[in-house]
Formats: sequence, structure tokens, C-alpha cells
Amino acid sequence: MRLVLQRVKNACVIIDNKEVAKINQGLLCLLGIHKADNEIKCSELVKKVSNLRIFEDANRKMNLSVSQIQGELLVVSQFTLYADCSAGNRPSFTEAMEPNQAQVLYERFISELRYAGCKTQTGVFGAKMNVQLNNDGPVTIILEA
Repeated sequence: MRLVLQRVKNACVIIDNKEVAKINQGLLCLLGIHKADNEIKCSELVKKVSNLRIFEDANRKMNLSVSQIQGELLVVSQFTLYADCSAGNRPSFTEAMEPNQAQVLYERFISELRYAGCKTQTGVFGAKMNVQLNNDGPVTIILEA
């Protein structure tokens, strides 16, 4: 699993000119699922995301997690995180998990985040989405499990 985290002041997902999800301060999570990923990797990534200390404390040090600041998460599926551009100019996505299987892990990731106490909103799996964000920092972290 590959996850691009962006620390945001706010973010939203718009589909067909309708806002379907919105968060305030927290993390925009762009989630790519590899064809070899499984539930164990999903759980490892949830633990890392919910405890990653990338928000500033009173001394302006990155020392607080999204949970500690009572922030929110917006999870968006993004198979293109597994694009292979090594041959030619057209990306190959053969390393990404097939959509039906990937959706199961995507939904598990969201469920585990919520179970961990994270306020979590989502995009719509497989939909063409307009993702808008107000980046904070900017801080962008890439995680893999």
C-alpha cells in the first residue's frame, strides 16, 4: 500500500459539481493499493497514519498526531500511485490491485481508521473526483506498507 499524506487546513471532494466529503484541519490521504497488498499491511498503515506526529506543538515542532489535534482525515483512492512510467510515455498500472479487490482493502482501511478513533471522510471509490485542498506547510509524506 502506498499512501501520500498531505497536511491540510481543509480539503474536499467534489463529484459532478456536488461536494461529497469535506474536512477541516487534518490529513488528505491519497491511497494506492498494490496487487500484493493484504489486511496486515492495511492495519500497519492505519497504525502509522493515526500516530504519525506531523502537526506542530506549542513550540512549533512536529510532535503531534492527527488524533492529538482532533484533526480529520479525507481518504481518496488513487490507483495511479502505482503507475509505472519506465517504458515509453504511457503509464502502466499493472502493479495496482484489480478494482474489486482494491475496494475491499480501501473500505477496510477506512473502517480501521474509524475504529482507531479517527474522524474520517472519504471520496467515492473508482469515481472521477475533483479533490481540492488548502495545503498546510506544505507538508507531504509518502508512506508504504
